[in-house]
Amino acid sequence: MIIATSIVLIVASLLMVVLVLMHKGKGGGLSDMFGGGISSSLGGSSVVERNLDRLTIGLGIIWLASVVVLGLLFKSKGA
Repeated sequence: MIIATSIVLIVASLLMVVLVLMHKGKGGGLSDMFGGGISSSLGGSSVVERNLDRLTIGLGIIWLASVVVLGLLFKSKGA
C-alpha cells in the first residue's frame, strides 16, 4: 500500500508541475521576465483557463490526500 501511494504521489507531483507551468502568466512575475508577456495575447480562451484551473485544483486535492494517506501509513507502520 505504501508503494502504491508513493507512486500516486510522484505522478501527481510531476503532473502538478506541468499543469502549473501551463497556466497563463498574470503579469509582473517570472513569466514576464522570461518572455511570457510577449505571447500572452496568443494564449487560450477563458474556457481553457477555467478547465486548467479545475484540473490543477483536482490534482492538488489528490496530491494532498496521498500525502496524508502516506503519512498515516508510515505512522501506523512505525507504531
